[in-house]
Amino acid sequence: MTRTFDLRPVLNFLDALSQHNQKAWFDKNRPAYEVARVSFEGFIDSLIDELRTFDDLKGLSAKECVSRINRDIRFSKDKSPYKTNLGATIAPGGRHSTQLGYHIAIGPLDHSMIAGGLYMPSPEQLRRFREAVDHDAAGLKKITRTKAFVEEFGKIEGEKLKTAPQGYDRAHPEIKLLQLKQVTVVHHFSDTEVLGRDILGRAVTVCRAMKPFLDYLNGALL
Repeated sequence: MTRTFDLRPVLNFLDALSQHNQKAWFDKNRPAYEVARVSFEGFIDSLIDELRTFDDLKGLSAKECVSRINRDIRFSKDKSPYKTNLGATIAPGGRHSTQLGYHIAIGPLDHSMIAGGLYMPSPEQLRRFREAVDHDAAGLKKITRTKAFVEEFGKIEGEKLKTAPQGYDRAHPEIKLLQLKQVTVVHHFSDTEVLGRDILGRAVTVCRAMKPFLDYLNGALL
């Protein structure tokens, strides 16, 4: 893991885009976008190569993982046409995978992160998660108490119900987990870290710490 990356073109382009989020500006500055895109895809390809040492990502490439920069504005009050970050979801099958994976986003002003879990779960996914917790939460709690997990994520994040979900008692010993409507972990990166020499190594470390958490959730959703 000796390769270093210059992600400055990514941050510079996205910072400018955030101030000029219009199609005319984007079209005029498309060459800068292409430089940023190639830089980001190169980083994701190298990250995938490193993750293969502990995850089954055979045949996967950045092309399958990187999301379009265009926003879906059909149902949004914000009609800005472009995202102000470059993102990718690394999982078997890429961004359209049926498995939960590692979501990487690079954005300016310290808005870069690696995240994973159930961000917008379907009712069925949430039901299966709660069933797994109700049956035996020991495995999940062991994962979230490891040194690596705590150092990289702190704790599980997400919106919660104010009371017990339907079918569960408010006195349930795992009520705090059962109340979760989102089950996510996030590690934030500053711009200084993104531009540092060891950003690839740090990204691999964060993903390695996330893997047992994703394995638990993917197992619960089967």
